[in-house]
Amino acid sequence: MRQRSEIFESRKAAHIALWILLALVVIAFFGSFFVGYAGLSFTEVITGLFQKSNDSVNRIMLRLRLPRTLAAFLIGGGLGLAGLMMQTALENPMASPVTLGVSNAATFGANLFLLIFYGTSALGFSRVASQPLALAGFAFLFALLSIGLSLWLSSFHRFEPTTVVLVGIAMASFFQALTTICQFLAEDNTLSALVGWSFGNLERLNLTENGILAAAILPCLLLFWFGSSHYDALLCGEDFARSVGVKVPALRMVTLLLASLIAALAVSFCGIIGFVGIVAPHLWKRFFGYRHRTLIPGSFLLGALLLLICDMLTRCIGRAANLPVGAITALFGAPAFLLLFLVGKRGNHYVIR
Repeated sequence: MRQRSEIFESRKAAHIALWILLALVVIAFFGSFFVGYAGLSFTEVITGLFQKSNDSVNRIMLRLRLPRTLAAFLIGGGLGLAGLMMQTALENPMASPVTLGVSNAATFGANLFLLIFYGTSALGFSRVASQPLALAGFAFLFALLSIGLSLWLSSFHRFEPTTVVLVGIAMASFFQALTTICQFLAEDNTLSALVGWSFGNLERLNLTENGILAAAILPCLLLFWFGSSHYDALLCGEDFARSVGVKVPALRMVTLLLASLIAALAVSFCGIIGFVGIVAPHLWKRFFGYRHRTLIPGSFLLGALLLLICDMLTRCIGRAANLPVGAITALFGAPAFLLLFLVGKRGNHYVIR
Protein backbone atom coordinates (compact mmCIF):
# COMPACT_ATOMS: atom_id res chain seq x y z
CA MET A 1 0.00 0.00 0.00
CA ARG A 2 1.34 3.44 -0.94
CA GLN A 3 1.30 6.39 1.39
CA ARG A 4 -0.76 9.29 0.10
CA SER A 5 2.24 11.63 0.33
CA GLU A 6 4.20 9.24 -1.91
CA ILE A 7 1.51 9.31 -4.58
CA PHE A 8 1.01 13.06 -4.77
CA GLU A 9 4.56 14.40 -4.52
CA SER A 10 6.61 16.04 -7.28
CA ARG A 11 3.62 17.50 -9.15
CA LYS A 12 5.54 20.42 -10.65
CA ALA A 13 8.45 18.25 -11.77
CA ALA A 14 6.04 15.72 -13.29
CA HIS A 15 4.21 18.39 -15.32
CA ILE A 16 7.51 19.81 -16.62
CA ALA A 17 8.65 16.28 -17.52
CA LEU A 18 5.41 15.68 -19.42
CA TRP A 19 6.00 18.69 -21.67
CA ILE A 20 9.63 17.69 -22.25
CA LEU A 21 8.57 14.12 -23.01
CA LEU A 22 5.90 15.34 -25.43
CA ALA A 23 8.54 17.41 -27.26
CA LEU A 24 10.85 14.38 -27.46
CA VAL A 25 8.05 12.23 -28.87
CA VAL A 26 7.29 14.86 -31.54
CA ILE A 27 10.98 15.05 -32.47
CA ALA A 28 11.30 11.25 -32.63
CA PHE A 29 8.05 10.96 -34.61
CA PHE A 30 9.11 13.35 -37.36
CA GLY A 31 12.74 12.26 -37.17
CA SER A 32 11.75 8.68 -37.99
CA PHE A 33 10.60 9.85 -41.44
CA PHE A 34 14.23 10.51 -42.34
CA VAL A 35 15.61 7.12 -41.19
CA GLY A 36 15.76 4.28 -43.69
CA TYR A 37 17.87 2.49 -46.24
CA ALA A 38 16.35 4.39 -49.19
CA GLY A 39 18.58 7.40 -48.52
CA LEU A 40 15.95 10.06 -49.20
CA SER A 41 16.87 13.73 -48.94
CA PHE A 42 15.09 16.21 -46.68
CA THR A 43 13.19 17.67 -49.65
CA GLU A 44 12.12 14.24 -50.88
CA VAL A 45 10.81 13.27 -47.45
CA ILE A 46 8.74 16.42 -47.06
CA THR A 47 7.36 16.40 -50.59
CA GLY A 48 6.74 12.64 -50.41
CA LEU A 49 4.53 13.07 -47.35
CA PHE A 50 2.31 15.41 -49.38
CA GLN A 51 2.50 13.24 -52.53
CA LYS A 52 4.39 15.97 -54.37
CA SER A 53 7.44 13.87 -55.25
CA ASN A 54 7.89 11.05 -57.80
CA ASP A 55 5.90 7.83 -57.52
CA SER A 56 8.71 5.87 -55.87
CA VAL A 57 9.26 8.41 -53.07
CA ASN A 58 5.52 8.90 -52.56
CA ARG A 59 5.08 5.15 -52.17
CA ILE A 60 7.93 4.88 -49.66
CA MET A 61 6.60 7.71 -47.50
CA LEU A 62 2.87 7.00 -47.57
CA ARG A 63 2.89 3.21 -47.68
CA LEU A 64 5.96 2.40 -45.61
CA ARG A 65 7.36 5.10 -43.35
CA LEU A 66 4.20 6.97 -42.36
CA PRO A 67 2.19 3.84 -41.37
CA ARG A 68 5.22 2.38 -39.60
CA THR A 69 5.86 5.56 -37.62
CA LEU A 70 2.21 5.88 -36.65
CA ALA A 71 2.22 2.23 -35.58
CA ALA A 72 5.29 2.75 -33.38
CA PHE A 73 3.62 5.73 -31.70
CA LEU A 74 0.24 4.06 -31.14
CA ILE A 75 1.44 0.57 -30.23
CA GLY A 76 4.27 1.81 -28.01
CA GLY A 77 1.92 4.18 -26.22
CA GLY A 78 -0.82 1.56 -26.02
CA LEU A 79 1.46 -1.07 -24.52
CA GLY A 80 2.86 1.42 -21.99
CA LEU A 81 -0.68 2.39 -21.02
CA ALA A 82 -1.92 -1.21 -20.87
CA GLY A 83 1.03 -2.28 -18.73
CA LEU A 84 0.47 0.58 -16.28
CA MET A 85 -3.23 -0.08 -15.86
CA MET A 86 -2.66 -3.80 -15.34
CA GLN A 87 -0.06 -3.02 -12.67
CA THR A 88 -2.41 -0.57 -10.94
CA ALA A 89 -5.49 -2.80 -11.07
CA LEU A 90 -3.60 -5.81 -9.74
CA GLU A 91 -1.23 -3.89 -7.44
CA ASN A 92 1.52 -5.99 -9.01
CA PRO A 93 4.60 -4.31 -10.56
CA MET A 94 5.24 -7.32 -12.82
CA ALA A 95 1.85 -7.27 -14.54
CA SER A 96 1.96 -6.70 -18.31
CA PRO A 97 0.29 -7.98 -21.50
CA VAL A 98 2.95 -10.70 -21.74
CA THR A 99 2.73 -11.94 -18.15
CA LEU A 100 -1.09 -12.00 -18.23
CA GLY A 101 -1.20 -14.22 -21.32
CA VAL A 102 -2.78 -11.77 -23.79
CA SER A 103 0.26 -11.65 -26.08
CA ASN A 104 0.68 -15.44 -26.17
CA ALA A 105 -2.99 -16.00 -26.98
CA ALA A 106 -2.89 -13.55 -29.90
CA THR A 107 0.31 -15.16 -31.17
CA PHE A 108 -1.32 -18.59 -31.14
CA GLY A 109 -4.31 -17.24 -33.06
CA ALA A 110 -2.06 -15.81 -35.77
CA ASN A 111 0.01 -19.00 -35.94
CA LEU A 112 -3.12 -21.14 -36.27
CA PHE A 113 -4.47 -18.90 -39.02
CA LEU A 114 -1.18 -19.08 -40.96
CA LEU A 115 -0.95 -22.84 -40.47
CA ILE A 116 -4.44 -23.38 -41.86
CA PHE A 117 -4.31 -21.01 -44.82
CA TYR A 118 -0.61 -20.63 -45.60
CA GLY A 119 -0.21 -24.39 -45.58
CA THR A 120 -3.10 -24.85 -48.05
CA SER A 121 -1.85 -24.78 -51.61
CA ALA A 122 -5.23 -23.63 -52.92
CA LEU A 123 -4.84 -20.32 -51.16
CA GLY A 124 -1.11 -19.76 -50.78
CA PHE A 125 0.75 -17.16 -48.81
CA SER A 126 0.04 -14.33 -51.24
CA ARG A 127 -3.69 -14.74 -50.57
CA VAL A 128 -3.11 -14.57 -46.81
CA ALA A 129 -0.72 -11.63 -47.06
CA SER A 130 -3.36 -9.68 -48.99
CA GLN A 131 -5.79 -10.05 -46.09
CA PRO A 132 -3.90 -8.77 -43.03
CA LEU A 133 -7.12 -7.78 -41.26
CA ALA A 134 -8.33 -11.39 -41.41
CA LEU A 135 -5.13 -12.60 -39.74
CA ALA A 136 -5.28 -9.85 -37.11
CA GLY A 137 -8.94 -10.59 -36.49
CA PHE A 138 -8.20 -14.27 -35.92
CA ALA A 139 -5.42 -13.38 -33.46
CA PHE A 140 -7.69 -10.88 -31.73
CA LEU A 141 -10.41 -13.50 -31.19
CA PHE A 142 -8.01 -15.75 -29.32
CA ALA A 143 -6.76 -12.81 -27.27
CA LEU A 144 -10.38 -12.07 -26.33
CA LEU A 145 -10.83 -15.74 -25.44
CA SER A 146 -7.82 -15.55 -23.14
CA ILE A 147 -9.14 -12.35 -21.53
CA GLY A 148 -12.59 -13.85 -21.03
CA LEU A 149 -11.26 -17.05 -19.48
CA SER A 150 -8.88 -15.16 -17.20
CA LEU A 151 -11.56 -12.78 -15.95
CA TRP A 152 -14.10 -15.57 -15.53
CA LEU A 153 -11.71 -17.73 -13.51
CA SER A 154 -10.57 -14.72 -11.47
CA SER A 155 -14.16 -13.77 -10.65
CA PHE A 156 -14.41 -16.78 -8.33
CA HIS A 157 -11.95 -14.97 -6.04
CA ARG A 158 -13.35 -11.43 -6.59
CA PHE A 159 -10.49 -10.49 -8.93
CA GLU A 160 -7.85 -10.67 -6.22
CA PRO A 161 -4.50 -9.48 -7.66
CA THR A 162 -2.62 -12.71 -6.91
CA THR A 163 -5.35 -14.84 -8.48
CA VAL A 164 -5.44 -12.80 -11.71
CA VAL A 165 -1.65 -12.97 -12.12
CA LEU A 166 -1.53 -16.72 -11.48
CA VAL A 167 -4.36 -17.33 -13.95
CA GLY A 168 -2.58 -15.12 -16.50
CA ILE A 169 0.66 -17.07 -16.13
CA ALA A 170 -1.22 -20.33 -16.61
CA MET A 171 -2.97 -18.97 -19.72
CA ALA A 172 0.33 -17.72 -21.15
CA SER A 173 1.94 -21.14 -20.71
CA PHE A 174 -1.07 -22.89 -22.22
CA PHE A 175 -1.14 -20.76 -25.39
CA GLN A 176 2.64 -20.88 -25.70
CA ALA A 177 2.41 -24.67 -25.72
CA LEU A 178 -0.27 -24.55 -28.44
CA THR A 179 1.91 -22.20 -30.50
CA THR A 180 4.85 -24.61 -30.21
CA ILE A 181 2.63 -27.47 -31.43
CA CYS A 182 1.55 -25.38 -34.45
CA GLN A 183 5.17 -24.70 -35.34
CA PHE A 184 6.08 -28.36 -34.89
CA LEU A 185 3.30 -29.47 -37.28
CA ALA A 186 4.10 -26.82 -39.91
CA GLU A 187 5.91 -27.61 -43.13
CA ASP A 188 9.32 -26.05 -43.77
CA ASN A 189 8.04 -23.23 -45.97
CA THR A 190 5.26 -22.46 -43.47
CA LEU A 191 7.48 -22.54 -40.40
CA SER A 192 9.39 -19.38 -41.33
CA ALA A 193 6.13 -17.42 -41.54
CA LEU A 194 4.94 -18.75 -38.17
CA VAL A 195 8.20 -17.97 -36.38
CA GLY A 196 8.50 -14.58 -38.09
CA TRP A 197 5.08 -13.51 -36.85
CA SER A 198 6.04 -14.31 -33.26
CA PHE A 199 8.42 -11.33 -33.30
CA GLY A 200 7.08 -7.79 -33.23
CA ASN A 201 7.15 -6.23 -36.68
CA LEU A 202 5.70 -2.80 -37.47
CA GLU A 203 5.97 -3.17 -41.26
CA ARG A 204 2.73 -5.14 -41.40
CA LEU A 205 0.47 -2.20 -40.60
CA ASN A 206 -1.17 0.20 -43.05
CA LEU A 207 -3.08 3.44 -42.47
CA THR A 208 -6.42 1.64 -42.08
CA GLU A 209 -5.08 -0.54 -39.28
CA ASN A 210 -3.50 2.49 -37.63
CA GLY A 211 -6.92 4.12 -37.68
CA ILE A 212 -8.39 1.11 -35.89
CA LEU A 213 -5.66 1.29 -33.26
CA ALA A 214 -6.19 5.02 -32.71
CA ALA A 215 -9.96 4.55 -32.39
CA ALA A 216 -9.41 1.97 -29.63
CA ILE A 217 -6.39 3.32 -27.74
CA LEU A 218 -7.03 7.08 -27.55
CA PRO A 219 -10.55 6.86 -26.02
CA CYS A 220 -9.23 4.40 -23.43
CA LEU A 221 -6.40 6.83 -22.63
CA LEU A 222 -8.93 9.58 -21.92
CA LEU A 223 -11.19 7.26 -19.94
CA PHE A 224 -8.34 6.11 -17.71
CA TRP A 225 -7.15 9.71 -17.27
CA PHE A 226 -10.58 10.90 -16.14
CA GLY A 227 -10.60 8.08 -13.58
CA SER A 228 -7.19 9.02 -12.16
CA SER A 229 -8.54 9.78 -8.67
CA HIS A 230 -10.04 6.29 -8.41
CA TYR A 231 -6.71 4.68 -9.28
CA ASP A 232 -4.88 6.89 -6.78
CA ALA A 233 -7.34 5.78 -4.12
CA LEU A 234 -6.81 2.13 -5.06
CA LEU A 235 -3.05 2.49 -4.53
CA CYS A 236 -3.74 3.76 -1.01
CA GLY A 237 -5.35 0.40 -0.22
CA GLU A 238 -8.67 -1.32 -0.81
CA ASP A 239 -10.13 -0.15 2.49
CA PHE A 240 -9.35 3.48 1.73
CA ALA A 241 -10.69 3.13 -1.83
CA ARG A 242 -13.98 1.69 -0.54
CA SER A 243 -14.23 4.45 2.07
CA VAL A 244 -14.23 7.10 -0.68
CA GLY A 245 -16.82 5.27 -2.77
CA VAL A 246 -14.69 3.26 -5.20
CA LYS A 247 -16.19 -0.08 -6.22
CA VAL A 248 -12.94 -2.01 -6.22
CA PRO A 249 -13.96 -5.32 -7.91
CA ALA A 250 -15.81 -3.50 -10.71
CA LEU A 251 -12.95 -1.03 -11.21
CA ARG A 252 -10.45 -3.86 -11.46
CA MET A 253 -12.57 -5.85 -13.91
CA VAL A 254 -13.24 -2.90 -16.24
CA THR A 255 -9.62 -1.72 -16.10
CA LEU A 256 -8.24 -5.17 -16.86
CA LEU A 257 -10.71 -5.67 -19.69
CA LEU A 258 -9.89 -2.36 -21.42
CA ALA A 259 -6.14 -2.72 -20.88
CA SER A 260 -6.24 -6.28 -22.22
CA LEU A 261 -8.23 -5.16 -25.27
CA ILE A 262 -5.57 -2.54 -26.07
CA ALA A 263 -2.80 -5.10 -25.72
CA ALA A 264 -4.68 -7.72 -27.73
CA LEU A 265 -5.30 -5.31 -30.59
CA ALA A 266 -1.66 -4.21 -30.66
CA VAL A 267 -0.32 -7.78 -30.62
CA SER A 268 -2.86 -8.88 -33.21
CA PHE A 269 -1.51 -6.38 -35.72
CA CYS A 270 2.24 -6.58 -35.12
CA GLY A 271 3.15 -9.59 -32.97
CA ILE A 272 4.76 -9.70 -29.53
CA ILE A 273 6.68 -6.62 -28.39
CA GLY A 274 8.06 -7.23 -24.95
CA PHE A 275 9.18 -5.03 -22.05
CA VAL A 276 7.56 -1.78 -23.26
CA GLY A 277 4.54 -2.45 -21.04
CA ILE A 278 6.79 -2.93 -18.00
CA VAL A 279 9.67 -0.50 -18.57
CA ALA A 280 7.63 2.60 -19.56
CA PRO A 281 5.45 2.77 -16.40
CA HIS A 282 8.37 1.93 -14.10
CA LEU A 283 10.55 4.64 -15.61
CA TRP A 284 7.94 7.26 -14.82
CA LYS A 285 7.23 5.88 -11.33
CA ARG A 286 10.93 5.81 -10.51
CA PHE A 287 11.42 9.54 -11.09
CA PHE A 288 8.00 11.23 -10.86
CA GLY A 289 5.81 9.18 -8.55
CA TYR A 290 2.51 7.34 -8.68
CA ARG A 291 -0.01 10.15 -9.22
CA HIS A 292 -2.15 8.88 -12.12
CA ARG A 293 -3.02 12.33 -13.44
CA THR A 294 0.55 12.48 -14.79
CA LEU A 295 1.47 8.78 -14.61
CA ILE A 296 -1.10 7.78 -17.26
CA PRO A 297 0.00 10.24 -20.01
CA GLY A 298 3.62 9.81 -18.93
CA SER A 299 3.50 6.03 -19.41
CA PHE A 300 1.78 6.45 -22.78
CA LEU A 301 4.34 8.95 -24.05
CA LEU A 302 7.30 6.98 -22.68
CA GLY A 303 6.04 3.81 -24.35
CA ALA A 304 5.61 5.68 -27.64
CA LEU A 305 9.09 7.23 -27.37
CA LEU A 306 10.74 3.89 -26.55
CA LEU A 307 9.17 2.11 -29.51
CA LEU A 308 9.87 5.00 -31.91
CA ILE A 309 13.55 4.91 -30.93
CA CYS A 310 13.74 1.11 -31.15
CA ASP A 311 12.08 1.18 -34.58
CA MET A 312 14.63 3.70 -35.85
CA LEU A 313 17.39 1.45 -34.52
CA THR A 314 16.00 -1.52 -36.46
CA ARG A 315 16.17 0.53 -39.67
CA CYS A 316 19.77 1.54 -38.96
CA ILE A 317 20.93 -1.94 -37.95
CA GLY A 318 18.89 -4.02 -40.37
CA ARG A 319 19.21 -1.66 -43.35
CA ALA A 320 17.25 -3.40 -46.15
CA ALA A 321 16.66 -6.49 -43.97
CA ASN A 322 13.44 -6.79 -42.00
CA LEU A 323 14.82 -6.81 -38.44
CA PRO A 324 11.95 -7.34 -35.95
CA VAL A 325 11.49 -4.44 -33.54
CA GLY A 326 10.49 -6.92 -30.83
CA ALA A 327 14.08 -8.19 -30.77
CA ILE A 328 15.39 -4.67 -30.11
CA THR A 329 12.87 -3.94 -27.33
CA ALA A 330 13.87 -7.19 -25.61
CA LEU A 331 17.59 -6.52 -26.14
CA PHE A 332 17.45 -3.11 -24.47
CA GLY A 333 14.34 -3.58 -22.32
CA ALA A 334 15.67 -6.43 -20.20
CA PRO A 335 18.83 -4.64 -18.97
CA ALA A 336 16.88 -1.38 -18.56
CA PHE A 337 14.35 -3.10 -16.32
CA LEU A 338 17.11 -4.76 -14.27
CA LEU A 339 18.85 -1.38 -13.92
CA LEU A 340 15.63 0.22 -12.66
CA PHE A 341 15.24 -2.62 -10.18
CA LEU A 342 18.79 -2.26 -8.85
CA VAL A 343 18.92 1.53 -8.81
CA GLY A 344 15.51 1.80 -7.18
CA LYS A 345 16.52 -0.36 -4.23
CA ARG A 346 18.45 0.84 -1.20
CA GLY A 347 19.21 -1.60 1.52
CA ASN A 348 16.13 -3.73 2.01
CA HIS A 349 13.60 -1.10 0.93
CA TYR A 350 12.44 0.16 -2.44
CA VAL A 351 12.60 3.90 -2.92
CA ILE A 352 9.20 5.33 -3.92
CA ARG A 353 9.22 8.75 -5.49
